[in-house]
Amino acid sequence: MPLSRLFRRRPFEREGYLLYGAAVAAARDRAWYLELGVPDTLDGRFDMVALFAFLVIERMREEPGEDPKQLSQAVFDAMFSDMDQNLREMGVADLGVGKRVKRMWEAFHGRATAYTAALGAADDRLLVEALSRNVWRSVEPVAAGSRLAQAMRRQRAQLGAQSFAAFRRGEVLFLPAAEALA
Repeated sequence: MPLSRLFRRRPFEREGYLLYGAAVAAARDRAWYLELGVPDTLDGRFDMVALFAFLVIERMREEPGEDPKQLSQAVFDAMFSDMDQNLREMGVADLGVGKRVKRMWEAFHGRATAYTAALGAADDRLLVEALSRNVWRSVEPVAAGSRLAQAMRRQRAQLGAQSFAAFRRGEVLFLPAAEALA
């Protein structure tokens, strides 16, 4: 392999980081934590970041061609690069970072699978169950799960109304939590 390939930028790398950054900003909106009681913990924040990153990645599936696949991969790569960096900054030993990132990847994949199936259902029952299980770690549906499910559908519609050209530029607009929860 030529050495130049090692240093070449991956497709949509910059745009992936921009989209992921917007997902993180949306996930940090205090209303999720104050109004819905999403746990303001590492796990709770991971779940909200995973939810918003999932919505961006899921939006790419609606588009034909290779660019959406590459862009969704860039968002995914940005997310797990950030997770790796954050674990290192929190003092996780180098040997433990890979194992933790793998568990986070598996958790994200499980959530994405559950959310995809639930969003395809006619009612919100499956989505509320998935959100309750993942966000609040509850076996039983959580009352706030219905509000988060509705907000998630509103965010999904918001993303669906945006052009793929904007995503290609790394631009995405999420609804503020207060508006999504209204």
